[in-house]
Amino acid sequence: MLDIHGLMSSLAACRPIFHSEADFQHTLAWQIHDVLEESDIRLEYRIQEMPPTYLDIWLPREGIAIELKHCTRELKIDWKGESLNLKGQSAQHTRRYDFLKDIQRLEQVSANCGLAVLLTNDPLFWKPPSPRRRRTFDADFRIHKKRVVAGELAWSDHASEGTKKGRESPICLTDTYSMQWKDYWNCEEDFGRFCYLAVSVNPSK
Repeated sequence: MLDIHGLMSSLAACRPIFHSEADFQHTLAWQIHDVLEESDIRLEYRIQEMPPTYLDIWLPREGIAIELKHCTRELKIDWKGESLNLKGQSAQHTRRYDFLKDIQRLEQVSANCGLAVLLTNDPLFWKPPSPRRRRTFDADFRIHKKRVVAGELAWSDHASEGTKKGRESPICLTDTYSMQWKDYWNCEEDFGRFCYLAVSVNPSK
């Protein structure tokens, strides 16, 4: 099994911040290359023709499939002489849905194991909602610390059509997953704390 926490720790030491999801994807792939001495790493590997479906990272020798998400709040920072300008992406509800959709996809992939990884500086992903708030329209898709997700996950009845557009279908998980967040890096700026969530997925096939 790939030691994703060891990889993320060593990655934080050399590249704690990324311009984009693609930057994160390529840098993590190179880190895997160095650690595993794996020369055959495939990026954007097609696993289905229609509709076209891709894996972010595929390690054919180990049979490991990896899906990545890089979700950001606005942050401008200079790091080692490089200026980085992260955009505020918002729409956390759709990004949570997409992350859980990645887990569902990984359950269906013919692989030894899968990893779904989300890196973010947005506390709305890892902090639980206030207990005073009524049940939100995206309650099933929440992925905050220590939440357990399983079974069928769906929008609530009061979710608007615009909210669900392109993501109408429920997510159906075969296994049960506990959301265990870990610190990645903190630059002591507003939204300068980065955390990551790495979920190990066993194929259901």
